[in-house]
Amino acid sequence: MNAVQKKRLYFIVLALVVMTLVVALSLYALKQNINLFYTPTQVAKGKIPSGQIFRLGGEVKRGTIKQDGNSLQISFVVSDPRHNVLVEYEGVLPDLFREGQSVVVEGSLDHVGIMQAKRVLAKHDERYKPIAH
Repeated sequence: MNAVQKKRLYFIVLALVVMTLVVALSLYALKQNINLFYTPTQVAKGKIPSGQIFRLGGEVKRGTIKQDGNSLQISFVVSDPRHNVLVEYEGVLPDLFREGQSVVVEGSLDHVGIMQAKRVLAKHDERYKPIAH
């Protein structure tokens, strides 16, 4: 192997190391910023430690919305086919929030297992209909 071939080999090895490092750092950064949500079943199985901030996704169970008439305090149940999680929230709810609608709630569990929400995100049903004029 002559000097030119060695130089090319070193360059190729260095380029591969740099590309591997860039890909590894990019994947690590993406992993830290992905906002996934847990289901009520995962919460019921104890996968979330008390006090850790996370997102809970599910459906607002019918007949569970209770609002205090004198404040912005509201409680409701987020459910999936197997489990329910009681959520307490103080603030203005999104326009799309209603019973039977999908919702993602961000907050943490208290020591009793009730989710203390900091933010409520209502999801639309993804069925688009043309508007007749």
